[in-house]
Amino acid sequence: MKRKRQRRAEARKRLCAAKREGDKPKGDIYFGITDQLYFAILNQKLRSTPERHCFCIDEEFSYENFYADFGPLNLAMFYRFCCKLNKKLKSLAHARKKIVFYTCGDKKKQANAAYLIGSYAVMHLQKTPEEAYSLLISRNATYLPFRDASFGTCMYNLNILDCLRAVHKALQFGWLDFSNFDVEEYEHYERAENGDFNWIIPGKFLAFSGPHPKSKIENGYPLHAPEAYFPYFRKYNITTVIRLNKKMYDAKRFTDMGFDHHDLFFVDGSTPNDAIVTKFMNICENADGAIAVHCKAGLGRTGTLIGCYLMKHFRLTAAEAIAWIRICRPGSVIGPQQTFILDKQSSLWMEGDLYRQKQCKQENSINKVAVTGILSGVDDISINGTNKRSVPRKTEMYSDGEEEHNGITQGDELRALKSKRQSRASTGSLSVILQSSAQSCKSVKFQSPSDNEDGRKRTRTSLSSNRDSRRTVSRGRKKLHSLQSLRFTRLWYFISFSLSPRSWLSATSSAFNLCLFGQNACLSN
Repeated sequence: MKRKRQRRAEARKRLCAAKREGDKPKGDIYFGITDQLYFAILNQKLRSTPERHCFCIDEEFSYENFYADFGPLNLAMFYRFCCKLNKKLKSLAHARKKIVFYTCGDKKKQANAAYLIGSYAVMHLQKTPEEAYSLLISRNATYLPFRDASFGTCMYNLNILDCLRAVHKALQFGWLDFSNFDVEEYEHYERAENGDFNWIIPGKFLAFSGPHPKSKIENGYPLHAPEAYFPYFRKYNITTVIRLNKKMYDAKRFTDMGFDHHDLFFVDGSTPNDAIVTKFMNICENADGAIAVHCKAGLGRTGTLIGCYLMKHFRLTAAEAIAWIRICRPGSVIGPQQTFILDKQSSLWMEGDLYRQKQCKQENSINKVAVTGILSGVDDISINGTNKRSVPRKTEMYSDGEEEHNGITQGDELRALKSKRQSRASTGSLSVILQSSAQSCKSVKFQSPSDNEDGRKRTRTSLSSNRDSRRTVSRGRKKLHSLQSLRFTRLWYFISFSLSPRSWLSATSSAFNLCLFGQNACLSN
């Protein structure tokens, strides 16, 4: 008779075996996407034949998880999958073959494979999200929902259909355009040693990990000083930085270099109050250029507020906002922040509708006072190119007055995990020079993947002082001449669309004489 300990061990083995069997598909399932393209969930690998070409990406594209999260796969992997599939469909060697994209992994692999082929159908086959999803469930197939990057109980399920709708909205608004997508740059800068940042809306929102007082490696994680971000921010017209975590660096290091900097602190892993959401919206709605948002890891708090903006100004659902942010920057929006975004959906939609109505009324009122605009425009024309009505914009500051708890926070854990899990080959050398924050920002920068690495020094040819002065005068004349021409063009536009024919002739003559006077003054100077 077996002992009690042996019986327990055998029972555990049977339970583990049953669990493994439950993760595998019960039978082979094929889904017809087009007449040539098929998606399959199989028990084992499938070989290609003269009639069909089969391929699988279970090992090639693997999600780098933080904790229990497993997808969706990021934007770079979606791009590479689309390139791979397009190449196979356009290949003359496969012209008369069936193309079978299959997965034989566990349920997590199945969900990511279904998300890829469904998103491909939305982007390249002009399917609606609902049409693409109906193809994936036509054989009564079910898929594991995606979850957040927390280590606790899952509080919110993100379905494949949510991801497909997010991709569809991104295509509609122009956020997703693979003709202008630089996959190598995306993979380069998402790495911790190269800055750890991603664009959520190209040209509008960049999410990044929080800077530190000086660049260094701490507990295996590369930390970057504010100066390390300056070259990239200037290149892509990022004018505003919003900090959501406690003060780790002096904001003057950004403001002294011409960036607007705002503090909107709330505790790591928590949700913002209405005042913070309102201030965030006001800052983003009035920013001159793109906005870089960070907390500690640039995932939870950062993704939450950007998600609120997407719902207000683009009317995305909470699920669509979360899905798109995670596709761009995996691990974003964590724990109670998911339900917070869901609860804010209705109110933010209403605020967005009111905001757009107000904008329309302002545009209509501007059109009605076109004649007044012409007169004020003539009054403001000056030779030196200045506008007497311009007022310097004040930067709104927010003092947090709170401190996070001492010790390791959720953001610290996520940043450490992201640094450790990225074991694949780097797309470039260590891109930041580790120096103290007192050093010049010229020596602390990220190395772009396209930078020349031959080590040759760049030289400048020195010119004589007379030649320099002549070039300066010439440039000044060209600048002033173009300024007067530009103003005359704007004035001509208002005149032609706002005045009667008789008034038009009179105003045109006056404006033309005024602009000629300005140009002659430029030439005489």
